[in-house]
Amino acid sequence: MRMAPLTLALCCSLAFLPAAAAQDAAADAHAGTPITLAQAMADPDWIGPPVEQFWWSWDGARAQYQLKRAGESIRDTFEVPVAGGAPRKVDGADRAQLDATNPAFDAQRTRMAFARNGDIFVRDLRSGALTQVTRSEAAESRPQWGLGGNLVFRAGNDWFQWRAGQGVSQAAVVKAEVDPAKPPKDDALRDRQFELIETLRNERDRRDAVREQNEAWRKSDPTRAPAIAYLGDEVEVVDSALSPDGRSLLVVTHKKDGKEGTAGKMPKYVTESGYEEFEEVRTRVGHDAPLAHALWLVDTSSGQVRGLAFNGLPGIGTDPLADLRKAAGDEPLKGLRDVRVETDASGSAPAIHWSADSRTAAVLLRAVDNKDRWIATVSPGEAELHTRHRLTDPAWINWNFNDFGWTPDGALWLLSEQSGYSHLYVSEGGRAPRALTAGEWEVSSPVLGADGRTFHFLCNRAWPGDYEVCAVDRDGGEVRELTSLDGVENFALSPDGSRLLVRHSASYLPPQLSVVDPAGGSATQLTDTRSAEFKARRWVQPEYVQVPSTHGAGMIRGKYYGPANPEPGRRYPIVMFVHGAGYLQNVSERYPNYFREQMFHNLLVQDGYIVLDLDYRASEGYGRDWRTAIYRQMGHPELEDYLDGLAWLGREKQGDTDRAGIYGGSYGGFLTFMALFREPGTFKAGAALRPVTDWTQYNHEYTSNILNTPALDPQAHRKSSPIDYAEGLQDHLLIAHGMIDNNVFYKDSVMLAQRLIELRKDKWELASYPLERHGFVHSDSWYDEYRRIHELFEEALK
Repeated sequence: MRMAPLTLALCCSLAFLPAAAAQDAAADAHAGTPITLAQAMADPDWIGPPVEQFWWSWDGARAQYQLKRAGESIRDTFEVPVAGGAPRKVDGADRAQLDATNPAFDAQRTRMAFARNGDIFVRDLRSGALTQVTRSEAAESRPQWGLGGNLVFRAGNDWFQWRAGQGVSQAAVVKAEVDPAKPPKDDALRDRQFELIETLRNERDRRDAVREQNEAWRKSDPTRAPAIAYLGDEVEVVDSALSPDGRSLLVVTHKKDGKEGTAGKMPKYVTESGYEEFEEVRTRVGHDAPLAHALWLVDTSSGQVRGLAFNGLPGIGTDPLADLRKAAGDEPLKGLRDVRVETDASGSAPAIHWSADSRTAAVLLRAVDNKDRWIATVSPGEAELHTRHRLTDPAWINWNFNDFGWTPDGALWLLSEQSGYSHLYVSEGGRAPRALTAGEWEVSSPVLGADGRTFHFLCNRAWPGDYEVCAVDRDGGEVRELTSLDGVENFALSPDGSRLLVRHSASYLPPQLSVVDPAGGSATQLTDTRSAEFKARRWVQPEYVQVPSTHGAGMIRGKYYGPANPEPGRRYPIVMFVHGAGYLQNVSERYPNYFREQMFHNLLVQDGYIVLDLDYRASEGYGRDWRTAIYRQMGHPELEDYLDGLAWLGREKQGDTDRAGIYGGSYGGFLTFMALFREPGTFKAGAALRPVTDWTQYNHEYTSNILNTPALDPQAHRKSSPIDYAEGLQDHLLIAHGMIDNNVFYKDSVMLAQRLIELRKDKWELASYPLERHGFVHSDSWYDEYRRIHELFEEALK
């Protein structure tokens, strides 16, 4: 959809722009100035800072947000009245009154709790009074209210509780140690000593009596700390979640000293010490799988520990890789598959959610092979997992779309890709989940409104790259689109639920803030932090196009950059861009991750090229089948999409398909290799930046999802690794890689360089950047890299 007119409450952030007259002069000076490579690759401070974190003030009168300080890494906090007015920087003592992101509201919605600077605060929403609950060096987080006004929060895996007028107390104590009161293992020699030596026997009995008396006193004394829960000395605690009433704790562990594979050693040559240094980096795929988890239920008052078994999870005993295991000559899987308690690879999203009444906890579980995801519930009295939802996929379960939680009346809600697209479901009373949304579009980032009934979420109903805020009632009904901003990034509901604070962007608009009334009406834009110079330039607007697939994939979405008025009869040289990450969306109406590359595409159009950027198969935003099309064959469906795009440019956009180049970074670098190696002569030049050359060198969590492990599925790794096709190179190739890249190792490019040397290939070069990691941060490196790319295309395509 097109953006509705914005009521501009603020022209620009005064902290970053000069006076209005100077702005107008700067705008006039730069309006028709062509973009240069030096400007495009300069520090992005010249563009203006995007709005980063943002949140509401407690009274809903102001928006508070963070901006990067020009020339520094410091993030300053600003606030702006939503009714109109200029922003101000919040500094000094005023920072003590700031609110924060992701507040937790009590049942009556009269108080909110939040974490700021690693401490917990409570704000009274009637008076605005702010109470500081903690003030410590520990990083407290995840506040949650119970129905009776009890507030629990964590510091690491230690849990505390607070109640107004009663202060803070430790709510749970868990130790990965052997319980000293636990009777020792049977030992005939020890038994004989006690039988023969009365003094030893008396001393033991006296110690036991002291311990038992202290334990009895502790249980009867409400001022004492809770009982210690001992898990044994063979495990390590990796996560935990306390019930809001403070009485039950779920604890996640893995085996102590579990085998996690051999870490790599990355050399660093340019160092402050002047000596070569080595950094320990991740393990490779298959060396070894992530450690399995165990789940425990702890009674905090008694310290009683009960293990929760996974054997009731449907499908847990079935091996989805049995055929591959048999073909590889491996032993069949024995027993149950290993399980982990996690929602995503980063572990940043909670995998355990307690209901507000503390009667039930919901837990998200994944098979380590990531072919199954379960959401199960457990009640403290029963201590048994009950599966509420199973999602299974013969390829892999998405790391996204795993949000879940509870409604105030105790219904479980969740996201699932079971229909092929991420949609919202609700399960009441243990019944099967029912869908609240449906269709060939995706739901993400759901938030339950202040009324406890309305779900708000991101949706892309119009087309996959148009993101808005939508809403639906928990009982179902019509899905309502609340915004018409096209490029919504994320949003926050005001404390009273009456308004939305929306962070949105566009092709040449870094993320900004607007306020929206969910009941209807236009958005009021609160910020515009772009510099006058950036706003004044006449940018080439991308044309959103659809390329028909000749390989059964339907339509491939793309962004096309070309001249406004093509010369009749002229055939233009072609550059095709490949976004990174594989599962990433770059064809959308949001500000692109590749904003520098977008400016480079402007420069290429100035220089007489046309450019096409595709959301090839595996890209985000298009549903499950699009995502998993690359299972066991990375680089094959995606290359088909680029070949279709190339042919389309020749038919529809006066493209000269005999003068085509391709480039991209990370996954885009990998796909550039596949294009040059597997289709020699099609692309006359390619630039592979920070590229994967051999998938056996990449990490386990990503690679094993798509290709399984090299030992189990060697065919998939050979089929998908560019180094196995290197003999096909005949065109111009630039490889560029940061030497301290701890994501895709520089070793990948060094290995391919040696392979090309042995194959006696020419027309290739390797550019190395000693102080760059995976994402370049120094403008000198950006400039040098793109100077080489530009020169490559000028030489090979013109």
